[in-house]
Amino acid sequence: MNFLRFLESLRTPFLDGFFSLITEIGGETVLLVLGFAFFWCIDKKQGYFTLLCGLFGTVVNQGLKLVCRVPRPWVLDPEFTIVESAREAATGYSFPSGHTQNVTGTFGSLAVGQRKHRWVWITSVVIIVLVAFSRMYLGVHTPADVLTSLAIALGLILLLRPVFASDENFKRYMPYIVVIGYVLTVALLLYVFLLNTEGVDAENLASARKNACTLHGAVMGLVAVFFLEKLLGAFDTRAKWYVQVIKMVGGFAIVLLIKELLRAPLNFICFGNEYVGRVIRYFLMVVFAGAIWPLSFQHLNKIRIPALDRLFAKKAETEDIGE
Repeated sequence: MNFLRFLESLRTPFLDGFFSLITEIGGETVLLVLGFAFFWCIDKKQGYFTLLCGLFGTVVNQGLKLVCRVPRPWVLDPEFTIVESAREAATGYSFPSGHTQNVTGTFGSLAVGQRKHRWVWITSVVIIVLVAFSRMYLGVHTPADVLTSLAIALGLILLLRPVFASDENFKRYMPYIVVIGYVLTVALLLYVFLLNTEGVDAENLASARKNACTLHGAVMGLVAVFFLEKLLGAFDTRAKWYVQVIKMVGGFAIVLLIKELLRAPLNFICFGNEYVGRVIRYFLMVVFAGAIWPLSFQHLNKIRIPALDRLFAKKAETEDIGE
């Protein structure tokens, strides 16, 4: 707590706003955006790697939160203050840090998978350090929370990296990895719903159950995507740059619509059981993003915008002449 009190003494309105923005990079949305961007437009294996590092890490993170049950810093020390804008997202127990886990798994996997591109791993390391520091600056996590998450995420990256090192390894080991992920989420579900709730804070328990259902639905979807791809056939990630923009903007827009618009109908269909509705919702999001949306790529890839093609062809010619 001494280090957090030191950071508390350094706070300014500008730094509060800056680190409140930075910390959002460690949220669930960024993991999904980057994972699917690589999956759709750049490198499917990297997309799987990034998503699995994030999902496996979150399973471990949520399990440890309930096992250790470490209160948040402001609960441990009522005199300690946090940056209020960070309070709403700081749900569940404190140890270990979920945002740090997410950002390290996401950007750490990119740094390792794209290590040939120096700017990628330098940018990734900077983002990881900034987000990890932001959790302490905002007062929602201790150094122990952050450092433990860093260690877990880096360990998972090293453990999973060989699976994605070659096409042969990917084909051989990926079925086992997705099945292991599914089994882990089932184990987490059983744990959070069958746990002896005596002494467990109700708000923290509700947060853990929501997160467990989210993970279970997402991993179920990932399992379905992996096996559906074998039936539907592979898709080509390459396309004109403006087609890539259409793929990303269109795909994410529909994913967000599924996430938000299906919430109430699914809860109604599931007789008000929000947890079951959440599992179905995240399953549908991942199946759409990983299996259904890519079916459109063969048609989207045929799109041509002559004006843009001519403009960039002319620009390329100008650069060649300049050289």
